[in-house]
Amino acid sequence: MFKVSKLVLVVDDEQSVRETLRDILEDNCYRVELASNGQEGLDMIDRLNPDTVLLDIRMPEIDGIRALEIINKRGQHVPVILITAYGSTETTIEGMRLGAFDYLMKPLKINELLDTVKKATEVKAMVQRSGQAEHEVERAKDNIMVGKSPVMQNIYKTIGRVANSTATVLIRGESGTGKELVAEAIHANSVRRAYSFVKINCASIPENLLESELFGHEKGAFTGAVASKQGKFEMAHRGTIFLDEIAEMSLSTQAKLLRVLQDREFERVGGTETIRVDTRIVAATNKNLEKCIKDGTFREDLYYRINVVEIVLPPLRERKEDIPELVCHIIKRCSREHGKPVSGFDREAMTVLENYDWPGNIRELKNVCERAVLMSSRPLLTVEDLPHSLRKKDRRIEWLGEIQGDSLKEIVAEVEREVILKALAENNWNRTATAQALKINRSSLYAKMKEFGII
Repeated sequence: MFKVSKLVLVVDDEQSVRETLRDILEDNCYRVELASNGQEGLDMIDRLNPDTVLLDIRMPEIDGIRALEIINKRGQHVPVILITAYGSTETTIEGMRLGAFDYLMKPLKINELLDTVKKATEVKAMVQRSGQAEHEVERAKDNIMVGKSPVMQNIYKTIGRVANSTATVLIRGESGTGKELVAEAIHANSVRRAYSFVKINCASIPENLLESELFGHEKGAFTGAVASKQGKFEMAHRGTIFLDEIAEMSLSTQAKLLRVLQDREFERVGGTETIRVDTRIVAATNKNLEKCIKDGTFREDLYYRINVVEIVLPPLRERKEDIPELVCHIIKRCSREHGKPVSGFDREAMTVLENYDWPGNIRELKNVCERAVLMSSRPLLTVEDLPHSLRKKDRRIEWLGEIQGDSLKEIVAEVEREVILKALAENNWNRTATAQALKINRSSLYAKMKEFGII
């Protein structure tokens, strides 16, 4: 029986790109139609009902994102594959949130292109469109994720796909990798963005107070409870609550959280009134939750409740190609905040930054950049503006003898910071184990990490 070829519509304002894509697709048994701009592409979708659309983002008049919005408004259920040479956080998340089937970066890889087109044409009838958002609420310019590495592009896609759902999301990654930024991006791109984004760090609040912070308390519930108080869940009603370092939660508080996830209700500490909330939960951890379950410190049933969608953030050492862009973004912010006209690092200093493994990840990078901006009197930062620990491959105590011009306080602080980073790395960023190894209490370690910008 004769099989009709799948029809692919290519929409791109560059003739060479259109023709190249046509040749590749026709060589692989697809029928291909070409459109040179967004409006022509929209007209051809109406007329031809293609099996999938390859849609360039940057085009004059009607760009790819605007064309995708129009396709959504019209209710045309055609899988759209966005293509562009200019990948960014905003366009990737926005495109995926608007229901794009996938997002490909130029120059296109032929195997990846053909695989994506094949998948798109096979599931045309099942492609879902969110169609919810006409615009994106602007987030603070400094509060964005930065990076065009393949692993970050995939994370942006995931954020875009899950943002408008009600699914609970678990964000995993080492300390300082940007888990809070991911949570903020999920909220900012969701239908809940007009309501509160409430965050709480479960490790920074004493265990006996965490339950009250989350669920509130009634007057007289405990010593010091001089008035009734709303908890974070009530504050986040209709919005999103971000539970950072969820593995630090006690088993009793985990049980109460499980009830909220299952029934969307709870009672304040010392109260009898049942409070119902509509709150989306995004959780984060730098711990191995599977090991925590085996150790009996984390509930297995809670794990399955929070891990509906999992986003794993890579450490900075595994995406070093993003370091120049991250540094540029951080330097611009610090320069503006501190009123210092710093343009960036010279090539030698940037090489040092790119070769360093960044055990404290992006948080450590921010700390180094901000310190350099504050301490330098030059518009172009050099190796001399970097901490001594980054300049020398051998970071043992011997390099102290070579330090010139720093105060004793600065020298001691830098050594202390290096010792803490090394201990954290050796203990897989487990703060309790690190504190024990350093023979200090956990709250002192937490305070030092805050002081040195590694938390």
